[in-house]
Amino acid sequence: MHQANIAHLKKDVAPYEKTDTRASIRQVINTIGPLILLWYAAYLCLSVSYWLTLPLTLVAAGFTVRSFIIFHDCCHQSFFKSRMANDILGNITGVLTLCPYEQWKNSHAIHHATSSNLDKRGVGDIWMMTVEEYVSAPLWHRIAYRLYRHPITLFIFGPTFVFVFQYRLNRKGARRKERLNTYLTSALIASLYALIIWAIGWQAFLMIQGPIFFFSGLMGVWLFYVQHTFEDSYFEEEAEWSYVKAAVEGSSYYQLPKVLQWITGNIGFHHVHHLSPKVPNYNLERAHNETKPLQMATTITLKSSLKSLRFRLWDEEAKRFIGFQEIRRPAAHGEPMAEAISGPRPSLEGK
Repeated sequence: MHQANIAHLKKDVAPYEKTDTRASIRQVINTIGPLILLWYAAYLCLSVSYWLTLPLTLVAAGFTVRSFIIFHDCCHQSFFKSRMANDILGNITGVLTLCPYEQWKNSHAIHHATSSNLDKRGVGDIWMMTVEEYVSAPLWHRIAYRLYRHPITLFIFGPTFVFVFQYRLNRKGARRKERLNTYLTSALIASLYALIIWAIGWQAFLMIQGPIFFFSGLMGVWLFYVQHTFEDSYFEEEAEWSYVKAAVEGSSYYQLPKVLQWITGNIGFHHVHHLSPKVPNYNLERAHNETKPLQMATTITLKSSLKSLRFRLWDEEAKRFIGFQEIRRPAAHGEPMAEAISGPRPSLEGK
């Protein structure tokens, strides 16, 4: 990406930051309304066959993801013009998606401010090591990292740990408002679930909410993972790091079929969102289509995104992600790290 484009991008995207209250209200109606109806329909189908209920839970999981995108916009104060309206809806959708509003808002703001910065990893992102860090780490550390980066851990056990346990605890150094909001969110979730269990029984509740939680958690973590984990992504140390480059080159454009694009609230235009978090989700596609430099972002599809499952480490010399299988140990006489990595090293010139 040319420096001239970088200099003007933020200014070019500013017009799309305007909130449309009617569009926001429509989105609340066509997201939360269907989610409630699908949940109730899944319950009614239990008396007929669980094979009718299960597909409905999958669709409901999609609407749960869409509810999370609304929650996400509220955290950025981009869904409504009013801060109070964003906070109220953010807390409501936070209960529906098991996310404490204040805690998630604060950690996600740190993620945006430090994304792709190798010196500021650790808050609101997925654990990632560089090749040099991994090769020089003790055995136990490498084993822990391999276990963490395994797809079963990331996409099956990971969502359960994060949404059920991690989000129930306050982060170190959290302020009083954030701590109280975490407790309040947990209390409201427990009260809502207790009420539903009282009404329909715990077996029916688990048969419906269990698959919704599983599928929505898997989809949510996958979306976050794949949009920052692609081969020629962008990572730099603090001295060389650029916010705009991190947004456009360190976040992908996930080109999804229209139905999936709608259900995921246009979050596939992740490069636009990272460049300007104030752009509401319903303006992301237009900002991408009408801003030519943004169209230079790396485009991935459903098929090509599966390649990201192989990416485990960031190679600082080649400026790309590699898999564990591409590492071979340096020779005993002290072979340079650059020669310890197999495979081609593509140039990023012209991006």
